[in-house]
Amino acid sequence: MKTNQSLQLWGIYYTDREFAREMGDPLRTVVEACSKTAAEEEAARLGFYDAWAHQVTLEQAIKAKWLPQRRCRHHLHQHTDAGIRV
Repeated sequence: MKTNQSLQLWGIYYTDREFAREMGDPLRTVVEACSKTAAEEEAARLGFYDAWAHQVTLEQAIKAKWLPQRRCRHHLHQHTDAGIRV
């Protein structure tokens, strides 16, 4: 058994495939985890219940509807502009 598994990017999608197709099969969020099960558990912890995890690339991850805030800045980078000004 591996004791030092590396983290991978997992895209979180809807489990209900019919509903997902109706919604345009959106990539709901992206998490880092060492396994599919761990990714689905992390998604549930973030409030994404009924989640299905699938490995994604960094390019795919950037297109997610919502990305969790990172504590360190060296893994998944987001554009950090000033936001919307009214």
